[in-house]
Amino acid sequence: MRKIILAAAAAGAALTLAACSESTEDAANATADNAMADAEANADAAGDAVEGAVAGAESAADEAGDAVAAGAAGVEAEVQDEPVSEAAAD
Repeated sequence: MRKIILAAAAAGAALTLAACSESTEDAANATADNAMADAEANADAAGDAVEGAVAGAESAADEAGDAVAAGAAGVEAEVQDEPVSEAAAD
């Protein structure tokens, strides 16, 4: 009789540990899923930031090119003693 009670207690303890292990595994899976979602969101935000920086750099480069062209037209106009509009057309 004692052996049956000990066996039942051991079986109950084993089932309890199995249930704990399953809930721990579920929690670990949920944590991994959340970490993946966070990493994906951070990657998306980083991509958006890079795209914004590239657009800003393109705009700044265009403005710098326009300023150089205007400056060059002004120098040419002064050297050739002509209006800036005519020098810019050359």
